[in-house]
Amino acid sequence: MNLALDPIDNALLDRWQRDFPLVSRPFEVIAESLSLSEAEVLERLQKLNMAGAISRIGATCRPNTAGASTLAAVSVPELQVDHIASIIGSEAGVNHSYLRDNHWNIWFVATGPNRLHVDATLARIESATGLRVLNLPLVRPFNISLGFSLDGSGRMPPPRKSVDAEVLEPGDEAIMQALSTGLALTSRPFAELANTLGRSEAEVLRRVEALSAAGLLTRVGVIVRHRALGWRSNAMVVWELPEAEIESVGPALAAVPGVTLCYQRRPVPGVWPYTLYCMIHARSRAEAFGILERACDDVGLASVPHQVLFSVRCFKQTGALITEAKEATG
Repeated sequence: MNLALDPIDNALLDRWQRDFPLVSRPFEVIAESLSLSEAEVLERLQKLNMAGAISRIGATCRPNTAGASTLAAVSVPELQVDHIASIIGSEAGVNHSYLRDNHWNIWFVATGPNRLHVDATLARIESATGLRVLNLPLVRPFNISLGFSLDGSGRMPPPRKSVDAEVLEPGDEAIMQALSTGLALTSRPFAELANTLGRSEAEVLRRVEALSAAGLLTRVGVIVRHRALGWRSNAMVVWELPEAEIESVGPALAAVPGVTLCYQRRPVPGVWPYTLYCMIHARSRAEAFGILERACDDVGLASVPHQVLFSVRCFKQTGALITEAKEATG
């Protein structure tokens, strides 16, 4: 069942998926933009959160800068899907998990403070399920975690040209973990976050601004649950593209309206040969295939071997694990 949004809710979710005000009272700024009171904005966000329309107010972090991550998949017999999904979802580092219509049918993202942590998560899943885990590490992102327009236009902000990991300071990982988990829906959320970390509000805001400007936070804002908002025909499309062509094709594919994510991943020879990935979020399969057809025509991918993996169920959708719990709480 899709949630019905009134025009104000729609504007709230569409406008503030990124560029969240990095000030002491951010919801007051948002309220002014919508001719509402701060209390009304907080009440609406609370209701949307309770209804499952949003995952959190916070940030998405650029993969493999602070922390590590990988995309992974297992092939599960139909009658064991729920059981295996439960095992995978019980891992704290697994932040996204979906059933897709493919032989490799449960797909998930494993995150953690470092590569050893991620590898240990995958090893535990293999041991607990008795299944081979397909490990597909990120090689190069072209467009990641920038949200998407709810009006169906497919418009996306341009991807960043560069990222400055040198700005990281001690204690930044704890801030990034808190933003990945989500801010409190209170009038001064950064003050509450600062209090949990034993730091000042001004200091936390300064670091969030620096991390955002450097591209380590890919966006700060409302993280929506797109399936609850009617975007239920979502496909991961994978192409078997030679390494030499990816550098030019990737940015062109990322620029196609309706393509919401685009990145290169390492293949598994003899098992999974695909190197270029994109996500298409749509309201119907016909709409998704229309976007795919446009992408193939515009970018010249029509003759390239590919597969289309539609999401069938969402098992888990949370923020990434960047630090261990004891580190994230100070």
